[in-house]
Amino acid sequence: MLDLDLLHSFVSVVDAGGFTRAGERVHRSQSTVSQQIRKLEETLECALFVREGRQVHLTEDGERLLGYARRMLALSTEVREAVSGRKRVEVIRLGIPDDFAADTLTAIVAQFARARPAVRLSVRCDLTTALTRGLERGDLDLALLKREPGAGAALAAWPEQLHWIAGQDELPAATEPVPLVAFPQGCIYRNRAIHALEHAGRRWRIAYESPNLMGLQAALAGGLGVALLERRCMAAGHRLVDAALPSVPPTELALCLSEPAREPVRQLAAAIREFCEAETQRLAGQSLRAVKGGVVQATATWMTG
Repeated sequence: MLDLDLLHSFVSVVDAGGFTRAGERVHRSQSTVSQQIRKLEETLECALFVREGRQVHLTEDGERLLGYARRMLALSTEVREAVSGRKRVEVIRLGIPDDFAADTLTAIVAQFARARPAVRLSVRCDLTTALTRGLERGDLDLALLKREPGAGAALAAWPEQLHWIAGQDELPAATEPVPLVAFPQGCIYRNRAIHALEHAGRRWRIAYESPNLMGLQAALAGGLGVALLERRCMAAGHRLVDAALPSVPPTELALCLSEPAREPVRQLAAAIREFCEAETQRLAGQSLRAVKGGVVQATATWMTG
């Protein structure tokens, strides 16, 4: 049986990002935490961290251990609470993409938390690559992921129609590189944009990148470039420029659970699923109205031409 104290120090190093900060969390010195990690590595006969100066990164063995360690510590806490008769607090760890964080979903999640005082929410906003790793490692119970259609199992999934969005400035000539405003590497929208441009023979360059949607929106409004995003990401000073750039097939928004999922996690998943279905219908309605508006405008132009 693994020593739970060693596992607690191991998880603390991962969460804190280093031995010094981990020591502060568990109220031990850095040297004590380091000794505990060495003892755990000796017990398991493998290296758990790659040390680079003050920073540490998990090895593949460390990645595999992390999910088990979290579950063992959670089970230990559950046993203590059950035996002592103390009321248990359910912690739900939710991952959501940045372009959902400022949307109505935040209000839905907050409402869920207020209605369940015994539930404690821990919400992480990040790119899908990081959220996927979080699910696989056991760091998250539930996550909304942006991915290729049908890329894996999911509780529910919805197609995402992507659009080229720009500010009010004129677009660069076809002979010039397309200035892209994008999330960092690993984002499916960025990958789709680059692939579509290269397939069409268009040159491109990264003009602005940010891990936050607000940064991209500001860059678009300021005329720094063009972004491939969902319609919900449009803000004041933005316009659709789909006609000027290559078409892009839909991506997928997937709601995924880390199994086995506890009942409170499934309840939150049901609330998020309801929101996503309503949001998908709303965006579909916007697109239909935009198409109809374009047809009316084209007809009027033809009749008066």
